[in-house]
Amino acid sequence: MPKTLVQEFTKGLWDEIPPFRLVLGLCPTLGVTTSMENGLGMGLATTFVLVFGNILISMLRNIIPSQVRIACFIIVIATFVTVVELVMQAYTYALFLKLGVFIPLIVVNCIILGRAEAFACKNTIIYSIADGLGMGIGFTLSLGALGAIREVLGSGSLTVWGDLSYSVASVFPSFQPFTFLVRAPGAFICLGLMLCVLNAIGKK
Repeated sequence: MPKTLVQEFTKGLWDEIPPFRLVLGLCPTLGVTTSMENGLGMGLATTFVLVFGNILISMLRNIIPSQVRIACFIIVIATFVTVVELVMQAYTYALFLKLGVFIPLIVVNCIILGRAEAFACKNTIIYSIADGLGMGIGFTLSLGALGAIREVLGSGSLTVWGDLSYSVASVFPSFQPFTFLVRAPGAFICLGLMLCVLNAIGKK
């Protein structure tokens, strides 16, 4: 039975949420989530590329030869990654510097290429938008949540966006940050614990 538009959108918010269900996109998930702001910024950039990449690929699905479809998909994705990179340099330069090489690496993000190959090239534009938007929002929420946990426990603060930040010490003066969590090994531990919790919830 074909899925409805709502089902295509909501699957990326829980049933197929990329880092925790499909276990995809782990490189940026682990690399940029030292703060909530970084996670949200990376997620939004990926969502933009995912949605507009899906749209264009869906529009061209009957024109792109199957023999060179992967190369064509990469060209489309790289075009929108360039747009994101230039916009971030113009309007959110500080965040762009924090995310560094992970912005151009969106081109090889397996989530985006996977959705292009598995969905956008086989479905209409409206369904491709729903798929890309759902997956993108799910990815953004995952990175934001992981970044928030690592930042609060590892740095003792929470930077939502720009100058909007909070200090744990203002509520719990005796709190001592676990600095281990904002380092690379801490990312694996946090991700593993979140996978454990979500799998337990999913089984129930």
